[in-house]
Amino acid sequence: MLSWRKGGRNDKSLAPRKFIRSCQDANFGTDSGKKKTSRVLYLRWSKMRAMVLRLAVLVLLGLLVSGDGDIYIVTMHGDPVVSYNGEIDGLAPTASEFGEKIDVTSESVVAYSAHLEKQHDALLEALFAPGTYKKVYSYRHLHHGFAVHTTPEQAEALRMVARVKHVEKDMKMKRLTTHTPQFLGLPTGVWPTGGGFDRAGEDIVIGFVDSGIYPEHPSFATHNSDPYGPVPHYRGKCETDPGTKRNFCNGKIVGAQHFAAAAIASGQFNPDVDFASPLDGDGHGSHTAAIAAGNNGIPVRIHGYEFGRASGMAPRARIAVYKALYRLFGGFVADVMAAIEQAVQDGVDVLNLSVGPNSPTTTTKTTFLNPFDATLLSAVKAGVFVAQAAGNGGPFPKSLVSYSPWIATVAAAIDDRRYKNHVTLGNGKVLPGLGLSPATHGNRTFKLVAANDVMLDSSNLKYSPSDCQRPEVLNKNKVAGNILLCGYSFNFIMGSACVKKVSDTAKSLGAAGFILAVENVSPGTKFDPVPVSVPGILITEVDKSMELINYYNKSTTRDWAGRVTHFEAIGGIGDGLMPVLHKSAPQVAIFSSRGPDIKDFSFEDADILKPDILAPGSLIWAAWSPNGTDEVNYLGEGFAMVSGTSMAAPHIAGIAALIKQKHPHWSPAAIKSALMTTSSTLDRAGKPIKAQQYTGMEEVTLVDATPFDYGSGAVNPRAALDPGLIFDAGYLDYLRFVCSIPGIDRHEISNFTFSRCNSSSGRPIDLNTPSIAVSHLVGTQTVTRTLTNVAETETYVITSRMSPAVALEVSPSAMTLRSASSHKITVTLTVRSLTGLYSFGEILMKGNRGHKVRIPVVAMGYSS
Repeated sequence: MLSWRKGGRNDKSLAPRKFIRSCQDANFGTDSGKKKTSRVLYLRWSKMRAMVLRLAVLVLLGLLVSGDGDIYIVTMHGDPVVSYNGEIDGLAPTASEFGEKIDVTSESVVAYSAHLEKQHDALLEALFAPGTYKKVYSYRHLHHGFAVHTTPEQAEALRMVARVKHVEKDMKMKRLTTHTPQFLGLPTGVWPTGGGFDRAGEDIVIGFVDSGIYPEHPSFATHNSDPYGPVPHYRGKCETDPGTKRNFCNGKIVGAQHFAAAAIASGQFNPDVDFASPLDGDGHGSHTAAIAAGNNGIPVRIHGYEFGRASGMAPRARIAVYKALYRLFGGFVADVMAAIEQAVQDGVDVLNLSVGPNSPTTTTKTTFLNPFDATLLSAVKAGVFVAQAAGNGGPFPKSLVSYSPWIATVAAAIDDRRYKNHVTLGNGKVLPGLGLSPATHGNRTFKLVAANDVMLDSSNLKYSPSDCQRPEVLNKNKVAGNILLCGYSFNFIMGSACVKKVSDTAKSLGAAGFILAVENVSPGTKFDPVPVSVPGILITEVDKSMELINYYNKSTTRDWAGRVTHFEAIGGIGDGLMPVLHKSAPQVAIFSSRGPDIKDFSFEDADILKPDILAPGSLIWAAWSPNGTDEVNYLGEGFAMVSGTSMAAPHIAGIAALIKQKHPHWSPAAIKSALMTTSSTLDRAGKPIKAQQYTGMEEVTLVDATPFDYGSGAVNPRAALDPGLIFDAGYLDYLRFVCSIPGIDRHEISNFTFSRCNSSSGRPIDLNTPSIAVSHLVGTQTVTRTLTNVAETETYVITSRMSPAVALEVSPSAMTLRSASSHKITVTLTVRSLTGLYSFGEILMKGNRGHKVRIPVVAMGYSS
């Protein structure tokens, strides 16, 4: 039996201007409250007030002209309640002592709070006319200042007051998430067309052949949603947990079964570890289900921080679980096939497969004929749309594990969100890195201590102390209050060490934070940010790590034996909790498997373009199982941020559910066509999509992406709901495709498809797909495609372009199609020059009603 695996995975505020120097002496309430206002001060105040009133008139005019204004946060000189020590006559101290809580009802706190609020009100009343501003908050206990809704001109006036320390325009705090619904435009461009997020995917069932589900997760809960009614077309069953006797289904989850007969027979199934139930013992299955169909608006919280709110692509869709993968050994084809078969039998509408074989089959003469692909062909025949992860063998060519044209093969993209952080050293250098953590306390610097220099027993190297995985081997007295320096060794790559344990070590020793430095990097090593509960950062660039180490060594004093006598190196870790959004997105992720597609185990190119489409698959936040062991950095957590084409496939599965909801009678091929022909080859900045690739030095760089990286392009859900034209195909079309493969064994066709070839004519390139791939172009070849109009009557103008080595012509150059009518186009490809490389191009059809239909073309020319 084949072994199976999972598919994946400078705005500076102006300083206050002191043109009103005696503002602090006026009766706003100040640190000079002990003094009485003299006549000199009164005269100064009168002059100041006259100036301010003139300014207020201008500001009022500005408000009337400029509209509603913005929120500004104003910070004032002086102490808030928590740190006030009683400097003002008549106002008792309120500062907190030794971490004790402040009694906010005490007379002293009430009096001082009122004093501060009067300062805020008096300042605003002195500067601005009533009705030209609105104070939103007074900050008194932890911060001394206020928030005000006002105009930019008034904000500038506040900056000119000596009592004001800082004025800053309020920033909108985005709730980021899985984030990909916003990145893909679902909340504003797609969900409203179907009745809103609380109806997006209504009554569509998505089946997940994966590692199970954690049904208690809020992403799958029903108590905060409208009641779920029955789904008449779904007939799946729900197993009960053998331990708790609780049913795995709840209305949102409509089916839950597990398949392990092959795993049990192999002797690899352990019910204590793998759970003989649909319960997710891995995390992977819960993650993929939540990406496709998880509830909307679920807070993503880890270590007390909220990283946004998660949502599935189709948050109202139902989930049917078919567990066939297990935490230690993956799964077996027999179990996976049984799960797929049961899912189709039960009546799922969409099937998500974040799984794939370890390699092409060696038992058949073509990759398209094997038990798995043939089973999926039957699923498509039954009207089920199938999304499968392309694989994580990138960026190398022919690394796909999803081959057949009846499957939607999904590549993984990096979206616009990046998590970055930095370390500031005592010598002024700033080193970039990855660290999903808070900043060191008070944004201060702390002494740096290396793990190797704080060992309790320097002769005991059994546990590789520089990995910082075991706090008991380090001296807590020397680590506490300092930043712990650790080394990223081969153990991290092998999985015996992890960032989470470094964080746990630093926390248990009372460290101010930790820095994990990569001194050597193996080709292909991939670094992802990991959420941690203490300030921490991973320095991934070797040269930056060496700068850190050199600074530490130069600043650290040692005795004759090499023991540290003084730690003098200092540093501070920045705040890495908030992401940075980039316009250079999407990009094809380095790990995403690439084409060309292959037709057999000898890796000969197929006349099918793969992958089919690109979807987000890097650093995706979604549900996780507390039992999950798939990612060591998320042990025991309810959410995880994971990368892989495993995460890309459920994006497409969820979007396919939205299309199915709007067009319930469309075939799987029609849904796939809608996704592909409306996709984009441009990023958010309007530039061609880039793909991550290795240089000759095995460093990651960006190159222009091709259809072998992203297929037809990056998914565009809004356009896919209304594609204009589709390229449809059915079971007989796929059967003719298989029968037309040169050298095919017809007995294999009947063995796997239970059908016979009725004709020996035809070519694989004739399959009516929304792409054209000619792997062996000799002279001139003609290809036809049939388009069907799924909108109103529309006239299309057809253009094409191709790289110079191959000529591309399309006929006709224009056509008018009535609603539901079909039309053929003829595509002619001619070799111009032999380059030994593929040529890339596209056919673009623009309709007079605004539809744009694009199909990619790839071809390699050969001499006759």
